[in-house]
Amino acid sequence: MSDMPAQHEGPPDGQKLPTDRMALLFMVMLVTAAGNTAMQSVMPAIGTRMGVADVWVSLAYSWSALLWMIFAPRWARLSDRRGRKALMNLGLVGFISSFAFCGLTLLAGLHGYLSALWTMLIFAMFRSLYGGLGSAGPPAVQAYVAARTSRQERTQSLSMISSSFGLGTVIGPALAPLIILPFLGLPSPFFVFAAFGLLVLVTLKLRLPDDTPSFAVRGRLVSEPMSSGAAGEVYDADEHDSAPSEPEGATQQRLSWRDARLRPWLITGLVGGHANAMILGLVGFMLLDRLDLRATPELAAGPTGLVLMAGAFATLLAQWGLIPYLKMGPRTSTLWGMALAAAGCTMVAFSGSLNAIALGFALASLGFGLFRPGFTAGASLAVTRAEQGQVAGIVASINGAAYIVAPAIGVWLYNIAPLESFGIIIALCVFVLIWGRTALQRDEVLVR
Repeated sequence: MSDMPAQHEGPPDGQKLPTDRMALLFMVMLVTAAGNTAMQSVMPAIGTRMGVADVWVSLAYSWSALLWMIFAPRWARLSDRRGRKALMNLGLVGFISSFAFCGLTLLAGLHGYLSALWTMLIFAMFRSLYGGLGSAGPPAVQAYVAARTSRQERTQSLSMISSSFGLGTVIGPALAPLIILPFLGLPSPFFVFAAFGLLVLVTLKLRLPDDTPSFAVRGRLVSEPMSSGAAGEVYDADEHDSAPSEPEGATQQRLSWRDARLRPWLITGLVGGHANAMILGLVGFMLLDRLDLRATPELAAGPTGLVLMAGAFATLLAQWGLIPYLKMGPRTSTLWGMALAAAGCTMVAFSGSLNAIALGFALASLGFGLFRPGFTAGASLAVTRAEQGQVAGIVASINGAAYIVAPAIGVWLYNIAPLESFGIIIALCVFVLIWGRTALQRDEVLVR
């Protein structure tokens, strides 16, 4: 028998991780998110330089979202058996190898050593290392922190760790145009962030003690980090430590996606999530056209990074500022988010200057930043305490599903009919806004 204390006992009151360990774990999450969003800033320009159709570029790097959705739950389940530090190492190895090999592949394609077709096929293959192995890191980091902090310290510690994902979505686009090196060109961010990741991996191996957890706990799942996407999950200490135990021999009924309590929130999350993923997928390519940079794509990394950074800032403002300050409930947050998102997408659709596009994209991202936590909280409050683990998995799947094909669909529609593609995105937002007014439970009913 293991001498590990029961989960409900937990570490002693007031126990928390040393500051240097917290900083190291923060960097594990930060470098992953920043590298991924820096990639989004340069890929439209790289694809244009190689003469690859926009939709294939989008498909090549959105492919990892499918693998992330498939593998992240499996890594989370393995965190207790295999060790949290081991899975963090695995996640960083996946990130480093994916970025290094993808960078080499793109460099070969840009210098003519590979055809455009083979470049994108090999890029997609190496990109799968990020979705398949890189997804091991975030749940392991969360579980490591949760197992070593008392209940009083845990929520604050994990909120700080989770915030690194959101901070990374700002840092990545900001750094991308600044780290394009003359001898490497547009793929430079891949190599720079691979080097950052290697530095974090070596430090992790040397400075982070091996697993001797105080009690068993599993990290919450997060979606693949995307610019202006969700800032990450916040761990609920009460949910994990205070949930009533099941009677011996009792079997918990499996929560269905078709459950009447959940169905309105899941439809809301799926439709609104597709609108968010579509505009995020096409904005880089749109900037190439609106700013007339197709002939000189090397100049596009700066404007693209600026717009994505504005969106990420707006998302963090919504999730870290407006929702807690205004005490917005799930329904209110969701509906106001969709209204602002529709207005922002409309502004982007009819804007021609960089400043106007950045402002419109920031407004849309502010809306989506309100929408995502609203939908997540609404789904959580719609079911019982004992069903929280199941609903968290369903919500993570809904969030991940939106990024599998929606970015590529958005780019494909944009190439066929630019203005009409924005009309579809706006229509999705308006649908959720109108339908949600009658279908979603009011906040006062949910929190009763």
